Amino acid sequence: MDDTIRGVRIRHGGPADAPAVLDMLDSAVVWMNDRGNTEQWGTASFSEKPERVEQVDRYLTESLPYIAEVDGTPAAALVLDSGPDPRVPISPAAEPERFVRLLVSDRRFAGRKLGSALLAHAVEETRQAGVRLLRVDCWAGGGGELVAYYERHGFTPTETFLVGSWPGQVLAQRVD
Repeated sequence: MDDTIRGVRIRHGGPADAPAVLDMLDSAVVWMNDRGNTEQWGTASFSEKPERVEQVDRYLTESLPYIAEVDGTPAAALVLDSGPDPRVPISPAAEPERFVRLLVSDRRFAGRKLGSALLAHAVEETRQAGVRLLRVDCWAGGGGELVAYYERHGFTPTETFLVGSWPGQVLAQRVD
């Protein structure tokens, strides 16, 4: 399904999008590191880590990936799944859910509200699937800016978790 949201084309993604998604993730790591954030995703590029490349490949083949394009250029990505990554120590949902496994944008397109467009698309896809719960987990460090971002998009914090020393926050949104 293709949608146009605020002049941004959102389409289904797939394995052919792996290089673009890895570029987005690499640009995000550089951007975070330049801001002093080396804790969220570390300092090494995603494309340099075989396990991260494999993770992106799984997302694009086993989950529901969506790509936001600006003038035909992949500019942001969102991956939905039927639940959280099993490696994340959080409580299972008591009902069917959609789970945002990844949301990333290419920093060259910062300020275009691509994340907002993709989250709105995720809400609509969740609704159309007849599912009433949309959840996401994110990094809760750095003063909670990422948690606040999801709150501005209608999510409510539900539980915290730790992966080693990495602080995480689960957020949920009812989709009715």
